Amino acid sequence: MSAPESGIMLHVIYVRNDNARQVIAGFASAMPVASEMWEQVDRALADVAAMGAAIGRLTAELADTRMDRANLLAAMRATLAAHADGETDPLYYLRDELDTSQARPEGHRGSS
Repeated sequence: MSAPESGIMLHVIYVRNDNARQVIAGFASAMPVASEMWEQVDRALADVAAMGAAIGRLTAELADTRMDRANLLAAMRATLAAHADGETDPLYYLRDELDTSQARPEGHRGSS
């Protein structure tokens, strides 16, 4: 999974994080005197998974929001064209898109 347009590749970050945690485990066993320090570093590295999950969730939300915006923009353009063509109910396109977007379950907002 990648965050859009960011160049962030989560799978690469997870691999590097796992490698770093293995290095820290090696240091901890080689230098038990500093075990509290190594535990602190390990806990900080453990936060990467939570951050990755948040990035994934936000990426999906952003994609849904972008799709909603594109669908609404298309409905606005269709409404303006229908009005210009003299259709009897040009606002139908906007009403239809608004009704459709409200009927979609959360997490599937951008899907038509």
